[in-house]
Amino acid sequence: MPVDGQALTGRRRRGPTGLLFTLLICASFESPAQELEPRAYSPSPIGTNFLLAGYARSSGDVVVDASLPFSDIDAQLNFGTLAYGHTFGVLGRSANVLVVAPYVWGEVSGNVNEEAASITRSGPGDPRLRLSVNLLGGPALPPAEFAVRKPATTLGASLTVVPPLGEYYPEKLINLGANRWAFKPELGLSVPVGRWSLDAYAGVWLFGDNDEFFGGVRREQDPIGALQFHASYTFRPRLWVAFDSTWYAGGRSTVNGVEKSDRQENTRIGLTLSLPIGNRQSVKLTWSDGATTRVGGDFSTFGVAWQYAWLRRT
Repeated sequence: MPVDGQALTGRRRRGPTGLLFTLLICASFESPAQELEPRAYSPSPIGTNFLLAGYARSSGDVVVDASLPFSDIDAQLNFGTLAYGHTFGVLGRSANVLVVAPYVWGEVSGNVNEEAASITRSGPGDPRLRLSVNLLGGPALPPAEFAVRKPATTLGASLTVVPPLGEYYPEKLINLGANRWAFKPELGLSVPVGRWSLDAYAGVWLFGDNDEFFGGVRREQDPIGALQFHASYTFRPRLWVAFDSTWYAGGRSTVNGVEKSDRQENTRIGLTLSLPIGNRQSVKLTWSDGATTRVGGDFSTFGVAWQYAWLRRT
């Protein structure tokens, strides 16, 4: 959970996760496999609520849709997001649900069929719903018991669902929504080592078909496998820095029965810094960039997010 249990219980604990901010910047304009989520499976006490608002800006060769006839892409995209999450117990295990609503605006320029073109877009992107459960090392604990627990290795599972609710027009080449369902099952392992927290995740994005793709044709896309690795260091409660990396591959598309040469295989690196503000608030700063890119991953992202957390009293 992206909430600092120490801040809510008044005891010194390990720092929070960065999941909310990662989902903050991942609207339909970008490939969802590009996520970087430090501490996504760190537990929090049950009854925790959190609210987040943030902004991020991506610039460079941002993935719009790798099967479109674009070349020499240069995009300047802005992402604003509101998100709400809640921690609860399921059969004695810590679980949480997260809802993310993005809004996207910006400009994309490049060559379309060898002719220069430029467009601007603004509107809602596809929202996200994420449910995660800690399978090992993350029992559902009330605040008092959570405050005195010792950090332990955790293994979690999650499912992210992206419904096709963002702005979409079949007659336009570039859209803010994808006009298809997407699902991501994932396993995540988190290992505390002193002040360090080491995370590793493995997941796969599964995509539905877009039956109203540009030109009135059908677009299909192969799954995208994704791996993430993070090493974060806590200086003091809720003040931490994370070194992030991800590798993802797959996603070749088929349009109207014709397979495209747009398989992705990219790696990205990044940094996340969490800064506490009082007992219930924090600010997160993030940066990420393409390390090796094959299709649409050569871009940089900077972002900032404000988060407020509170406990439901029983």
